[in-house]
Amino acid sequence: MMEARDIILKPLISEKNMAKMSEGKYAFKVRLDANKTQIKQAIEEIFGVTVTAVNTMRMRGKLRRQGKYIGRRSDWKKAIVQLKEGDSIKVFEGL
Repeated sequence: MMEARDIILKPLISEKNMAKMSEGKYAFKVRLDANKTQIKQAIEEIFGVTVTAVNTMRMRGKLRRQGKYIGRRSDWKKAIVQLKEGDSIKVFEGL
């Protein structure tokens, strides 16, 4: 059984994600094998908020070159979490 902090890898902070915070939506990088139910339970356990919806998407790793060698970054999964009205995550508030 995975623990909550193993599922949620890090918060994603960008201009687009900061704009969505006013709507109560927060973005996180999560494990590739995590499902929506596990993500919801992990967010509720870690931050003590109520999650109303979870949207996930698999992000493909970008191609990178180092001289003549071409490689690819790892694929990863992004989760956008909708919180109950009035809830917020304090980690993002100080930014």
